[in-house]
Amino acid sequence: MQKEKAVFFEHSILVLQVSGRLTLETTSRKVSTRRGAMLLIRKNQVGQLTKEPVDGEDYQSIIIRLPEDQLRTIALEDQIDIRQKYTGEPNILIPENEYLQGYFQSVMPYVRNPEEQITTSLGILKVREAVKLLLHTMPGLRPFLFDFSEPHKIDLEKFMVGNYHYNVPIEKFARLTGRSLAGFKRDFQKIFEMPPRQWLLEKRLTEARHLIEKKQRKPSAIYLDLGFESLSHFSQSFKKKFGKAPTE
Repeated sequence: MQKEKAVFFEHSILVLQVSGRLTLETTSRKVSTRRGAMLLIRKNQVGQLTKEPVDGEDYQSIIIRLPEDQLRTIALEDQIDIRQKYTGEPNILIPENEYLQGYFQSVMPYVRNPEEQITTSLGILKVREAVKLLLHTMPGLRPFLFDFSEPHKIDLEKFMVGNYHYNVPIEKFARLTGRSLAGFKRDFQKIFEMPPRQWLLEKRLTEARHLIEKKQRKPSAIYLDLGFESLSHFSQSFKKKFGKAPTE
């Protein structure tokens, strides 16, 4: 089992679950896939991924990245013009169908023979094929795929309170809230009256103390979930703030 607490999706991706189970959890929704399921994950998200083998099978999935520059090219060639911002579900389970199943079968030889590098031109063709088949299966995905607007400026306080535990760079937090780095720091200071890094550290440590004292959680079981890179870093920061090690 592998658990990745903070994953930033810079591009939209299409996932086929070959075996095992993939669980994606964001602040708004939790979705799981099993063998044969297909999941479309939208760009500009941060979340937690859990990958686990089930029923004695190894974990296997195939991920097709849908880079924005290639989507823009497809939109130009096919004269697709999306003017309104996409506001639907950011993570969509794709119904099983023989077209997309056949598509992934065509990708399998490259997956099983990693020494045979797929060429750039063929990779572009496979991305284009994936997009065409997604639209054939679900025409309503056009706004999902071809919304090229920047993330709109969202409620900074609400977003940070809900996502502080993700260990992602400040630059990513800025982008996800629709701000430049300078604008993010300026707005953050106005709302929280302290710099982002200081607030994140204090918020995570306060939550850690609550979990240890009130919920009897072990430090080794919570430090990753609270955005700390190592147990030693967590312990040192905790002791510096509260005067005692978390184990005390």
